[in-house]
Amino acid sequence: MIIKPHGGRLVSRILSDEEAINKLDDDSSSMPRITLNARELCDLEMIATGAMSPLEGFMTREDYDNVLERMRLKTGLPWSLPVVLSLKAGEADAVKEGSTAALYDPEDRFLGVLFVEDKFTMDKQQEAEQVLKTTDDAHPGVKYLESIGDTYVGGPIEVAHRPVYEEFNNFRLDPKETRVLFKNKGWQRIAAFQTRNPIHRAHEYLQKCALEMVDALLIHPLMGETKKGDISGEVRIECYLALLNAYYPTDRVVLSIFPAAMRYAGPREAIFHALVRKNYGCSHFIVGRDHAGVGSYYGTYDAQKIFDEFEPEELGVTPIFFDHAFFCKVCGNMASSKTCPHGKEDRVFLSGTKVREMLGRGELPPVEFTRPEVAKILLEDAQRRAKESAQ
Repeated sequence: MIIKPHGGRLVSRILSDEEAINKLDDDSSSMPRITLNARELCDLEMIATGAMSPLEGFMTREDYDNVLERMRLKTGLPWSLPVVLSLKAGEADAVKEGSTAALYDPEDRFLGVLFVEDKFTMDKQQEAEQVLKTTDDAHPGVKYLESIGDTYVGGPIEVAHRPVYEEFNNFRLDPKETRVLFKNKGWQRIAAFQTRNPIHRAHEYLQKCALEMVDALLIHPLMGETKKGDISGEVRIECYLALLNAYYPTDRVVLSIFPAAMRYAGPREAIFHALVRKNYGCSHFIVGRDHAGVGSYYGTYDAQKIFDEFEPEELGVTPIFFDHAFFCKVCGNMASSKTCPHGKEDRVFLSGTKVREMLGRGELPPVEFTRPEVAKILLEDAQRRAKESAQ
């Protein structure tokens, strides 16, 4: 039996009745309007499809405060990140509690409505301290908070028109679709792997160790908003496909896009990523070193330790923890400090900075770090970007 969604029910806030959609289209012009930014657009879609079950809309003050202080919704159900909608300049006065607001994307396309139950002022410093554990404006999450207004609106949503994407539509599976796929395959124990980067040998090692324990693996790359400098989605998808076609059992692995935006919230985001994958039908979630981290804001294994703050049964999804993996020249294979007795001088691990430097010099990263097929794609991308910047 496939794991139940978080809260017991898979939410759907997408209208399917044409008459209701047409009426909402007609009525929207007379409503106060809210334009969503890139992160909020991702959140809207994930609420609507049930990926953020049990949420049925953006958080009201009561849920928001409970999440910040206790990592729980007002019902007591575990939830680690605020999912909120900010009002921009010129919107705050028009949107009132009890009203229905029309939601638009940045290209002025009408998406759906928010039934405004709550409107409240937030404290950016408090949110940053409690969720991100820092107020340093070099942190991308803090930088995001500084870019938005300080008024949030909360309440349930109804989506008439989903966000439009030009790329990767063959890989965009909603939670109800992954659940049907898993059921048809006869899989019950599925491990999810979160990534926003190409998969290198250490990632591959974690995934294949997990595959020994479960029925199948969901490789679920995040394709929502990320920070400047991250590798493009097009290049990442090309890397994933090259790797899967050559080195993975295709009858036990699924590649699907995770349409979330990165918060770079480290430990709290690890809990969020696990709970959301539970909604997609995954029973297990892989947590490696520095999950969802950025810079040195979090300890290497803080994203694993935070799971101890919850009872296993209230999370439902089972975390699979891994130490820092590397290629050991003496052992002749991938290993971790749990399995390898040799020193640092025998271990191959390259930082992102080191890899970028190698690619900048036209060098392929070594096979101990990444598969040749992936290295070739990354080198070609680096050379293309260098050529474009020189023009």
